[in-house]
Amino acid sequence: MNQRIFERDPSDPKRKEVNPLLKLALELGPLMVFFFANARGEWIAERFPALGALGGPLFIATALFMAATAIALSASWLLTRTLPIMPLVSGVVVFVFGALTLYLHSEIFIKMKPTIVNTLFGIVLLGGLAFGKSLLGYVFDSAFKLDAEGWRKLTLRWGLFFIFLAVVNEIVWRSFSTDAWVAFKVWGIMPITIIFTMSQMPLIMRHSVEGQAK
Repeated sequence: MNQRIFERDPSDPKRKEVNPLLKLALELGPLMVFFFANARGEWIAERFPALGALGGPLFIATALFMAATAIALSASWLLTRTLPIMPLVSGVVVFVFGALTLYLHSEIFIKMKPTIVNTLFGIVLLGGLAFGKSLLGYVFDSAFKLDAEGWRKLTLRWGLFFIFLAVVNEIVWRSFSTDAWVAFKVWGIMPITIIFTMSQMPLIMRHSVEGQAK
């Protein structure tokens, strides 16, 4: 039996679709767990001594972030019998840097995780374009149906945006407190990403396959 482990190409008719809202929840859920656990770390430590033994709020948040990421990936597998590529890559980095954070008891590793992930995504997207592949379709295909030129332009812009996010993360975690970094990671990066996404709507509308078909 030849079963695919990774999600199929967006153009593959056998690719199983996931509700966009559910997909968003699976991708953002672990991040929200991380924010809540860091904000309520002392409260969690009082009620769950085993987690409290890990250290301060950031270490508790890191452990729960890893657990939530594993649950989200498992849910994706149960729903589609495949693993989404970009969340999987992010998950691997979460597990590696989270483990280093807990083992060495150093905050640096988990703070560098967004830098590594965003840089990796940026390089993958821009590198894919160099080989004629618009890999962003794997992320947004359930929400948008674009022609080849649209995917190429959108992939270029998102590749550069990921590099921008990596630079911003480095500036924030090196210049501000841990609580400020966590707050910015959730409540700063998300609005910036939403604004950037909305700014791409004119391009998406111009290159929408459904729009061209009308």
